[in-house]
Amino acid sequence: MVLVLLGPPGVGKGTQAVRLAEEFHGAHVSTGDLLRAARRDGTPLGRKAQGYMDDGELVPDALILDLVREHLSEIASDRHVVFDGFPRTTAQADGLGGVLAGLGRTVDLVVLFEAPDETLIKRLSGRRTCPSCGAVYNVFFNPPEVAGSCDRCGATLEHRTDDQAATVRRRLEVYQEQTAPLIAYYEGSGAAFERIRADRPVEDVYADFRALPEVAK
Repeated sequence: MVLVLLGPPGVGKGTQAVRLAEEFHGAHVSTGDLLRAARRDGTPLGRKAQGYMDDGELVPDALILDLVREHLSEIASDRHVVFDGFPRTTAQADGLGGVLAGLGRTVDLVVLFEAPDETLIKRLSGRRTCPSCGAVYNVFFNPPEVAGSCDRCGATLEHRTDDQAATVRRRLEVYQEQTAPLIAYYEGSGAAFERIRADRPVEDVYADFRALPEVAK
């Protein structure tokens, strides 16, 4: 089975994707991870991608899809594949459909994880990370014992530029612009389409995800 997980930044779809893939011994596919691995390993596709990035350009969809095709070709056809946050546009969805068709597969299930913008903004803008030990906190949901300091090692916590409230709001706007057409695309694609409310504890969200008829069978 091939699953596509959609949802805005901060909704927790990556956590759900990893957990389901681990339970079913499937493959968790994140194009960001594929791109970083290809660049790190210096593969031909990785070198091409690095060239675009060095020039300050976005990596073209065609190259991303080549990475996906290369990765999927190494995965047994009977293993579950869980796409995390890809595709992001209808053009990418078309491309993914072509790649899967070439491998004798298709998207079987699309799950949209949803949460109110204000919840997502708190999850992302409240995030603080420790540059020393890697610990992660959230000033709203999981604050450190001493504001601004890591409980583990005492280092000063960092607030990433990407996690600033204004930046987070813009990321959510871009997501809405890109994903509204994609939701309509998949709702009319013939694949099963489900929605899950994700502004709840991780365990509750996963229980609903795991109980979907297409996953539970």
